[in-house]
Amino acid sequence: MPTQPRILIAGAGIGGLSTALALHAAGHTDIHIFEAATSLTTLGVGINVQPSAVLILRNLGLLPQLERTGVATQELNYYNRHGDSIVSEPRGVVAGYAVPQFSVHRGEFQMLLLEAVKERIGAERVHLGHALSSWEENTQGDAITAHFVRRSSTRQLTHPNMSGAVLIAADGINSTARRVLYPTEGPPRFSGRILWRGCTVRDPYLTGASMIWAGHADQKFIAYPIGRREQKGDDGVTTTPKSLVNWIAELRVRKEGDPDLTPPPTDWTRPVDKSTFQGPFAGWTCGGLRMMEDLIEPTEQVFEFPMCDRDPVDRWSFGRMTLLGDAAHAMYPIGSNGASQAIIDAETLANCISEGLNDLPAALKKYETIRLPATAKIVMANRANGPDHVLQLAEERAPDGFKNIYDVVPKEELEAVGATYKALAGFDKDNVNKKAKETEHMAARWAC
Repeated sequence: MPTQPRILIAGAGIGGLSTALALHAAGHTDIHIFEAATSLTTLGVGINVQPSAVLILRNLGLLPQLERTGVATQELNYYNRHGDSIVSEPRGVVAGYAVPQFSVHRGEFQMLLLEAVKERIGAERVHLGHALSSWEENTQGDAITAHFVRRSSTRQLTHPNMSGAVLIAADGINSTARRVLYPTEGPPRFSGRILWRGCTVRDPYLTGASMIWAGHADQKFIAYPIGRREQKGDDGVTTTPKSLVNWIAELRVRKEGDPDLTPPPTDWTRPVDKSTFQGPFAGWTCGGLRMMEDLIEPTEQVFEFPMCDRDPVDRWSFGRMTLLGDAAHAMYPIGSNGASQAIIDAETLANCISEGLNDLPAALKKYETIRLPATAKIVMANRANGPDHVLQLAEERAPDGFKNIYDVVPKEELEAVGATYKALAGFDKDNVNKKAKETEHMAARWAC
């Protein structure tokens, strides 16, 4: 490799950490990650990682850790609000993919990535309590300097500024970098819907690795296992296998078409009272689960998340800096796709940088050219409910329920919804399996 460029990454979330690992796998070692939080812990609830992104993680040698941490999803089941089955489809390896789809606890997944970064790149390269505030390129245009502040303390920063060859802003939906670049954009765009999320340990249901999607566009309930747990018996010795189940209750709280797109104030780290949302889900039963009795009521803490995204912009890369992940393309959590797209960003950017060391601004522009149009389409597809559109079709055509979904929505129409989204989001089976075969040598590098 030519002279090692110093690469600065703002944000130690899934996007930032995946980018660091992808760059390291491509041969880069001079990488620094700056995170605004003063500590990183297993906060959050469940997410999904699609096969297209799992393949990238496999090629980074992380598949064994994912298998220990998450659940390899076997099926996805869609129901209407009456519990009538709309679609049931296999997922991951059960569907014929060369790699699994994983459901995993977001915080545990982030820690998995963080430990890999510390092991491979060095713990001293992860700088906590450093929030990106500004940056500038030098007059020669061959370096960029990032400036950092500490948000929650007056304690002196270890690195108030650092210069490098590239700055990657992976600082989330409320990105400082994006606000500097687009000062008139304002806050994220509120969908009018709020998500209440929680996790509870319970007996496995259906296959033990099944996802449930129920309801329609304005009222939805989602549940899926994200980890395995064991419960000790009364003798304190014998154990019973249990599932850590993530669930989401979604309700429209603002009329569709309301011109006010400002998200309501909320603190996703503060538990909320279940009475805020649980009433409309009384009596819901899907996939053998009672949403109130089996999931909501046993959960100790529930957190509130306004469902937001941002309008696609025309440009991510400016000289030697670029946006990545939610900072670039925040999208509704529909289609189980947000984290996966950040991981795909990471691989694409690492490849572009490695192939374009002689002209890094051009390399960042190439990354933008590949990823911006693709993710913009997903943002807009998710606003139209993405693969969840099958729920709305059933609600609109048979609001009182049905005996056979094909009497309501033709099979070809239902299947086309999912197939179209998989192709758009980049995880259609043929392409994933073709890439898996072509990149087996990359995964083999990490074998003991």
